[in-house]
Amino acid sequence: MQQIILITDGCSNVGVSPVIAAAHAKAEGIVVNVIGVIDQGELGELGASEIREIAQAGGGMSRIVTARELSQTVQIMTRKTVMNTIHQVVGKELRHLLGHSRVEELPPDQRSQVVQVMDELSETSSLRVVLLIDASASMKPKLAAVREAIYDLQLSLQARAGESELAVFHFPGSINGQEEIEMDSGWTKELANLGKLFYKINMKGTTPTGPAMLKVVQFMTGHSDGFRVSAGSDSNDPSYQTKDGMLSDYVV
Repeated sequence: MQQIILITDGCSNVGVSPVIAAAHAKAEGIVVNVIGVIDQGELGELGASEIREIAQAGGGMSRIVTARELSQTVQIMTRKTVMNTIHQVVGKELRHLLGHSRVEELPPDQRSQVVQVMDELSETSSLRVVLLIDASASMKPKLAAVREAIYDLQLSLQARAGESELAVFHFPGSINGQEEIEMDSGWTKELANLGKLFYKINMKGTTPTGPAMLKVVQFMTGHSDGFRVSAGSDSNDPSYQTKDGMLSDYVV
């Protein structure tokens, strides 16, 4: 199972619509979840509407939270969306075998068995999560909360029985603004260099959410030519080895 967790605090203003990008991700089998990190009165109705639309198009969940709630929300959302994905798969199988997709319609003994299997699958299935972080200027005061959320999410993923991997990106990218996205960590099971994430980020006002999401989908589907690696990343990590000047596939 694969999912993107987009953390942002404002409306996109550059490039393709993030709603279209989220729909593309869903078509590729990637669930898109969106967390809006706001201060009181900061995010207007337009931004909240976009957040809901992105999650809906991506088959995921949306939440609007304060920075203090971010860490817990990331963990809860990840686990809930894993369970939702399993519910969808089980529902399709039930529809195929029994003509309906509702676990509640099963006899009590069968219902109990199905629920037990679903609980086991949620913990044992392999999972890949990309955290996509809005690094526009208004997010600067919230990066400490983002770092904490990444650390807690990593601990949560490590506690699962199934194999879990995490990658981290932020947008917009480089100092000269030529890249929509920058990679802070490729696929990994341990964020040993957590403290270096987002090191010397050039916080800018532009918010290319849609283009950044499309780049992440390319990364997750193995169709990417490469990404700029952030200054805080570990260039000695095998995940960052390059070929002909481009980043190769990221395999742990």
